[in-house]
Amino acid sequence: MKKWRINIILGIFLGFTILIGSIILVVFSSNIAVKHSAALASSLGVSSLIIGITLVSIGTDVAEIFNSIISCAMGHGDIDVGDSVGSDLTQLTLIFGLLPIICGKFQVKRKQFLIIGSCEVLSLFLILTVVEKGYFTRLDALVMMLSFLFYTLVTYNVTKSDMLTKVDLMLHEGEDHSTRRRIHFLVFAIIGFAGVTLSSYFIVQSVIFLSSRFNIDEFILSFFLLSIGTSLPELSVDITALRKKEYNLAIGDIIGSCIVDSTISIAIGQFLFPQSVSAQLAIPTILYTIFASLIVIIVVSKRKIMDRKSGILFILIYILGYPLLLSIFYYY
Repeated sequence: MKKWRINIILGIFLGFTILIGSIILVVFSSNIAVKHSAALASSLGVSSLIIGITLVSIGTDVAEIFNSIISCAMGHGDIDVGDSVGSDLTQLTLIFGLLPIICGKFQVKRKQFLIIGSCEVLSLFLILTVVEKGYFTRLDALVMMLSFLFYTLVTYNVTKSDMLTKVDLMLHEGEDHSTRRRIHFLVFAIIGFAGVTLSSYFIVQSVIFLSSRFNIDEFILSFFLLSIGTSLPELSVDITALRKKEYNLAIGDIIGSCIVDSTISIAIGQFLFPQSVSAQLAIPTILYTIFASLIVIIVVSKRKIMDRKSGILFILIYILGYPLLLSIFYYY
């Protein structure tokens, strides 16, 4: 009996270790993959506009995208939806709230924030209309992915200079267009995406294992735990942007990443491998994320500044979501 308990404890410890290690690896690998892919595209003459709309706009969401594909391929659609919606909530409340606490207060352009924020809320309502059915179809997923193009065009029109600045920051070492340099970019891009694929596979396996060990639904683990790990790239990128006084870039990245999570990230795996989802668990989280998004948009647009007061409020909204949503889950 004692040996059996030790084996269980070791198994759980190993599961958490693999999960945390895989999250660290996916963050590191996604940064390498996107950075070198963008540099390769630039060296081949691809315009900054195309690089900004594709690689840079989804760069910090590569982890969620690969998790979506792998989890759906393995028949675990709840991990995909939980991670994507959870990342949306985490980024717009916890990550956004931490920024003024870490970097100090900064100004926000009301018009830009309202436009991009409205796109994010619309994308969440689209998810809600699909998830309430309890399953995805390829058409549902395709509409979601196509909506990303619309949202991107809208946000690009109000953040064009910031997006191109982000491209320039990423491509600071991409000025050498020699064949040898291009091979270097290609090799490291392949290594980066291979690392993302491998780590995403282990992340999904860890969530499945921990879910069975603790008898906790995969959706709940993905929404509350996995989403924090896959949101770390946004925190890193935005802290760097704020320290360089690129305030609008940081804000655009936060909300832009939420839009990617609500369109490409959640839909790409469902398009390739349509899955059923736990609507009774997903619907409350989506509704709470919509509520949190509206509060953030209203507060920031009214005050036109992000300071410690706003940051603490948004973090509290994130924290209060735990007992509220868990009580709803317990009821179900």
